[in-house]
Amino acid sequence: MTSDNIPEPHVLRQLLRYDPDTGKFLWKERKQSPQFSARYADKEALTSVRHGYMFGEIFNKPVAAHRVAFTIHHGRHPKGEVDHINGDRSDNRISNLREVTRTVNARNMKKSAANRSGVTGVSFYKASGKWQSRIMSDGKYLHLGYFDKFEDAVCARKVAEREIGYHPNHGRSTD
Repeated sequence: MTSDNIPEPHVLRQLLRYDPDTGKFLWKERKQSPQFSARYADKEALTSVRHGYMFGEIFNKPVAAHRVAFTIHHGRHPKGEVDHINGDRSDNRISNLREVTRTVNARNMKKSAANRSGVTGVSFYKASGKWQSRIMSDGKYLHLGYFDKFEDAVCARKVAEREIGYHPNHGRSTD
């Protein structure tokens, strides 16, 4: 999601109280709107969940809580994507959020539910009867080799992840 729907930082600070240690938002009192204040002031905001992300509406437009948190905390809209470092899309503590490019964000993904080997980038190649190891870099798959032992294929993948700059959380369990 882009920052198109997210108001400027000073407007967000007038509307919301953000706790960077918990990642939670509370609506502030609005003196010009007693009805709003009576109903919402000091109540949690941006609590809807879509695909694991916390969302809400500001001025009748959908906003992602992690992007609002970033904007309030840093005083500017994020230029790229906002990554949840620990992979928990509902954890909007500022210590868990970082501004990254799409490529860097993709290097901190959980293991695919379709993965059968248990390790991202490692699969059994029936034609050769060996374990294949590969990794994505600059939009292309790099073949890391075929290996007799599963452990050797995993080692090759982990070494490549460190060399290319994958986050240590990449390939974490989907549980």
